[in-house]
Amino acid sequence: MVFKRSLYKSPAQLRLMVAPGRATSASLDAVAAAVAAGVTTLELDALAEQAIEAAGGKPNFKLEQGYHHTICASVNDEVVHGIPGARVLQPGDIVSVDSGAILDGWNGDSARTFVIPDPTRPQVVAERQTLSDVTEQSLWHGIARLATARYLNEVGEAVEDYIVSQGDYGILTDYIGHGIGRRMHEDPPVFNYRVRAKGPEVKPGLVVAIEPMVVLGDQETYVKDDGWTVATEDGTAAAHWEHSVAVHAGGIWVLTAADGGAAGLAPFGITPTPIA
Repeated sequence: MVFKRSLYKSPAQLRLMVAPGRATSASLDAVAAAVAAGVTTLELDALAEQAIEAAGGKPNFKLEQGYHHTICASVNDEVVHGIPGARVLQPGDIVSVDSGAILDGWNGDSARTFVIPDPTRPQVVAERQTLSDVTEQSLWHGIARLATARYLNEVGEAVEDYIVSQGDYGILTDYIGHGIGRRMHEDPPVFNYRVRAKGPEVKPGLVVAIEPMVVLGDQETYVKDDGWTVATEDGTAAAHWEHSVAVHAGGIWVLTAADGGAAGLAPFGITPTPIA
């Protein structure tokens, strides 16, 4: 497969992607501070939008045709694309929140998963927290591989290897990561599992959103009647973590992490380098 040179951003373009990444991170920080039993997903949506606008950006999810919210909030068996609304979060819920910002024509995209405490169901909470932790760590394994990879699809190998090493989890194959830049979803595809193709070269200018989605049961999903929300066929819980990551001349930088990915990459002996 031949990949266009346009996959790779210039140093000036990479610098323009820092601000929307920070705005996206701020929106998820606002969600993290508020997510709790008794809060509605629409309330989380409002907080995320306020944070993005305070950073000088706009929610880019609202630019998707037919979508009218800042975040996607997917609860329990919902994997991705859940629509915020009047749903009140309950103790023990697992909630994946995906958010994105656009600023000066450039995009950020990130997701985090939260598990709400429930002292009456410690086993359920522990199982769901482990699911979230495995998914998050698979993301960091993928980002760490990106720092040393020759070809992009090595990332999927690292993500899959880690998840498989942790237990019998389902890795979604119908929904994958993507390039990001002027548009929120660009080439190239970013797989969370092994594929035969090598993918494009990993070199300065490559910016991708890596986003593993992992479930407790079978990987089969369906789209609910709202036309957006993706849920597991067997009703088991799901987790979703995502970061937008830039490769540049000095190394890598996680655009949607406040520290550029320093904490997440430290166990791998990798120090991210700010984009100059």
